[in-house]
Amino acid sequence: MAEPRAIDAHRAASLVEGLFGASIVPTLTDYIRIPNQSPAFDPDWEHGGHMRRAMDLIVAWCRTQAIAGMQLEVLQHTGRTPLLFIEVPGQLDDTVLLYGHMDKQPAMTGWSEGLGAWQPVLRGDRLYGRGGADDGYSTFASLAALKVLQDQSIPHARCVVIIEGCEESGSGDLPHYIEHLRERIGTPSLVVCLDSGAADYERLWCTTSLRGVISGNLHVGVLREGVHSGDASGIVPSSFRIVRALLSRLEDETTGKIRPDWLYTEIPEQRIDQARAMAGALGAAVWDHYPWLGAMQPVTQDPVQMILNRSWRPQLAITGAAGLPELGLAGNVLRPSTVVRVSVRLPPGVNAERAKQRLIKLLTEDPPYGADVRFEQAEANDGWSAPALAPWLEAALTASSQTYFGASAGYLGEGGTIPFMAMLGERFPEAQFLITGVLGPESNAHGPNEFLHIPTAQRLTCCVAETIRRHALRNA
Repeated sequence: MAEPRAIDAHRAASLVEGLFGASIVPTLTDYIRIPNQSPAFDPDWEHGGHMRRAMDLIVAWCRTQAIAGMQLEVLQHTGRTPLLFIEVPGQLDDTVLLYGHMDKQPAMTGWSEGLGAWQPVLRGDRLYGRGGADDGYSTFASLAALKVLQDQSIPHARCVVIIEGCEESGSGDLPHYIEHLRERIGTPSLVVCLDSGAADYERLWCTTSLRGVISGNLHVGVLREGVHSGDASGIVPSSFRIVRALLSRLEDETTGKIRPDWLYTEIPEQRIDQARAMAGALGAAVWDHYPWLGAMQPVTQDPVQMILNRSWRPQLAITGAAGLPELGLAGNVLRPSTVVRVSVRLPPGVNAERAKQRLIKLLTEDPPYGADVRFEQAEANDGWSAPALAPWLEAALTASSQTYFGASAGYLGEGGTIPFMAMLGERFPEAQFLITGVLGPESNAHGPNEFLHIPTAQRLTCCVAETIRRHALRNA
């Protein structure tokens, strides 16, 4: 290998900024217009064609990039979402895997005036619309980072880029494709994932852990059809009250604490130390960026406990409901059933499949009044905790964050789930991981007013390039 060369940071930042302005932001703008919802939210996704349109748009941009030796293929096996697989040869016998996804969450309500899920709007440094930050930018950032290296003749390992189409549905198709591509992927020693969050826009954030998740529909039925509430109430138990009682088996409704001890794990001391450091760096920004209503307060006043709650402790959210008429149609009827969508976030290290089976038993066994209780469409994904950072990777994160953000890198446990990480962690136990992303305060993935903070995406891209450069030198 030639004498190691540093990246000219000014030249790198200029290249990336120009690329974003000339083609990435315009292409992302077109991408946001396409309602390519993940299959869990659009069962007719294949017939509708939106996923293929979005993939074609991304591929067309990729083909215009002058990246030496790049080979590109879209795989779509029968009944499965498409997957983009890109290979870029390197100058040493090693592999870096870069990952992202291109499917989207549904539109959601509550967008501010002038904004909408499929209505891209550029306001200052923010590109609003569904999927730009979660996770449409990932393909563009991955190739832009490689362009930085090739533009300056910086040696790097062979790189493979995987962009899947069902991450928002639990990555159900991904294990199939990973197995199919096993030999072509090889054994990466560095995995870069661009689908995570950022606690602010002032530094590079590295995700140290991800929570798992169990989700499913808790169905409670009491009657074959609705009846007059004045006639039946006091005789027929309310299905809503039974739902409340069943959920109380899982959660203390006063404190929000999850009751079963089998949903907890011991928090590593290193993660507690990182939570303290994060709380010290952010202060009130740990909680004050949420769109609080009126005099609402967080569940605790301790920012360290807030961080640990959202990263290393189980939590319950009810994300949807059925059987409840809109208010204008709510007659005096004792309804026959209530269904709620249950989402339980799991700490890293809790086996999601085993926990799911215990949760189903907890919620459905010995139902009050003999009600018809079912937990349906149940899904489970494991969490993940990163291996200890190798010295070379820690140095790369520190240097790149200082160079491109002007501040030290930050480390956070993320509250969301990326099923791919648990899968890769098990398959490649010796690999190092850079899990990062652009989803900072108010960016609101999955909710209204999602936006991509363009300067953060640009700086992060340069940090990825520097990390890949240092990966190539780690044994020098």
